[in-house]
Amino acid sequence: MKTLSIFRRKTLIVKFIQDRNLAYQFTMSLNSYKLLQNKKKNILEKWMNNQLSDEGLREDLISNEELRYQSEELIDALVSNLSGESFSDLMSEEWNSVIEILSGISITRARQGFSPRETGNFVFTLKEALLNVLQEEIGEDSKLLFEESMKITRLMDNLSVITFETFIKGREEVILRQTDEITEISTPVIRVWDGILALPIIGTLDSARTQVVMENLLQEIVDTGSSIAILDISGVPAVDSLVAQHLIKTVSATRLMGAECIISGIRPEIAQTVVHLGIDLSNIITKASLASALAYAFKTMRLEVRKINSVQK
Repeated sequence: MKTLSIFRRKTLIVKFIQDRNLAYQFTMSLNSYKLLQNKKKNILEKWMNNQLSDEGLREDLISNEELRYQSEELIDALVSNLSGESFSDLMSEEWNSVIEILSGISITRARQGFSPRETGNFVFTLKEALLNVLQEEIGEDSKLLFEESMKITRLMDNLSVITFETFIKGREEVILRQTDEITEISTPVIRVWDGILALPIIGTLDSARTQVVMENLLQEIVDTGSSIAILDISGVPAVDSLVAQHLIKTVSATRLMGAECIISGIRPEIAQTVVHLGIDLSNIITKASLASALAYAFKTMRLEVRKINSVQK
């Protein structure tokens, strides 16, 4: 699954900010810029201390070395971009490196299993470090301190928006990928005998999953030349009209491929529900258990299973 492009991410982020009236004109005075540039090392150390002292730091997910690398990479890009006059346009070229780094870190942390709070704290602790350095250097000038603190606060708040937006995108990618993987695993087609296939279904059967079931089953029928397929719904918690329609479509598609389809796992409560809903399954072969369906399949194919009473030596 492809990650959003830089341009696309920036477009979504800027729109998100503008919609919430967060756009602003940020002009850093020359003295403040030099202060931040000259105190970069001090800012980094304070930032690292803030992160390492956080009780919620996930040392099982990220090492101190990787955390420092990410911090150094972002602060270098951030300080180098503070030389511009206008910071209201996050689409400008000067913000490419900052947005790309933040996006990469956020998406990576989403995949690693970090929470939104833990990811957002990466930016919040930087904000705290920046404000501490300003306090130490220009604390005597309360007016200047207030003005520059507000500018940095606005800047870091908007970078926090970027962090959360890209984290959500990364988490969505993880969820979609895991959903696809679970769907593939939960719809296995088993070759139980020459010419007989079985597909046990576990969990809810929705439209998307039905499509996967049909595709896997039909492809296996083509590959093996099987003439009988058994759909076992013992693991389906409930059967409503929608689930029944999905099953009917699967049976119809199987028959179009020249194979007979048997539905097994019809429990008493499912039978009552089907009758109550008025669903017609009269033209479909149904069995109470997978064993019954397999016995019917053997009989249809003129196969017989016998118990061996004694073994000759």
